Amino acid sequence: MKEKLWEVFGPILFLAILTIFWTLAYFITPYLFQTLDLTVTPFMAQFITFILGAIFFILYLIIAGFIAKKRGSGRKMFMDSVIDAMQQISLGNYNVHVSKISGHENRLHPFDEIVDHLNKMAKDLGEMEEMRQQFVSNVSHEIQSPLTSIKGFAIALQSDQISDEQRQHYLKIIEKESGRLSNLSDNLLKLTTLESTESLIDQTTYRLDEQIRNIVLATEPQWMAKEQQIQLHLSATKIMAEKELLDQVWMNLLNNAIKFTPNGGTITIEASSTDEEISVIVSDTGIGISKEAQVHLFERFYKADKARSREAGGNGLGLSIVKKIIDMHHASIFIESEENQGTKIRVLFHRK
Repeated sequence: MKEKLWEVFGPILFLAILTIFWTLAYFITPYLFQTLDLTVTPFMAQFITFILGAIFFILYLIIAGFIAKKRGSGRKMFMDSVIDAMQQISLGNYNVHVSKISGHENRLHPFDEIVDHLNKMAKDLGEMEEMRQQFVSNVSHEIQSPLTSIKGFAIALQSDQISDEQRQHYLKIIEKESGRLSNLSDNLLKLTTLESTESLIDQTTYRLDEQIRNIVLATEPQWMAKEQQIQLHLSATKIMAEKELLDQVWMNLLNNAIKFTPNGGTITIEASSTDEEISVIVSDTGIGISKEAQVHLFERFYKADKARSREAGGNGLGLSIVKKIIDMHHASIFIESEENQGTKIRVLFHRK
């Protein structure tokens, strides 16, 4: 389309520019003759006007060509830098930065948006790669620890000099470490599935208070073994959510409360609702969480107390799963805790 337009209007534009420069020369030559005190014939005056107009036109072509060449060179350098950056990104090097075209720092240039998006893409990919490497490192560490224990005690079991009591003790440790590996695998699968899910697809309306009571009954062996008291303050509350996912939330929060609350402690669960929101609070009289740890609590593999978490069989993924499920429901989660003063976790759902 542009080529056709140029074929039609190009010659007209060429003649228009020539006319402008010859007209300029026509008005300049009389002043030139007067300044130089020259007397010339009409033919010579017209000839000099023609030559002067041609000189103006040639100078215009030289200057326009120089400017076009400079701009073309700048665009070529810019496109070369963009292509080089894209090649570096394709090779896994995300530490690239493309500069905007020189001379356009203070005003918007058509290529500025391309540069901004390319630099942002490189930065985001670099952060994702760093997260991936950290994730792989954390998974490797979590897997290596129980595998080392299983291998060590399996070798010890081959000895004929250990007693039956020691053998049973080693077998229990192997069973416990195998359970840790199974739990880690299960949580990784859950987290991967949740992150690949774009939206909730199985939402139903059900009684939230009945769901929480069922979770408490399911965990009765754990809190009974530690002689803990479970106090429930649940009002009849209906919620529209994906029930299976919220089962994981309440199970995880209650299990954490049981794990980190000493024998004889108290765990309280409250559920209430208004026209605007639904609130669930799980509080305990456990060891509490420091302010520094609360900032990182929902990060993958983060353990506020690594020694106690390992003893309790945790792998630092439970609360990451909780946070993901809460976010999928467009809800919020808040933590109030102090060391040795217990923990209160509140989940807030906003009614649509």
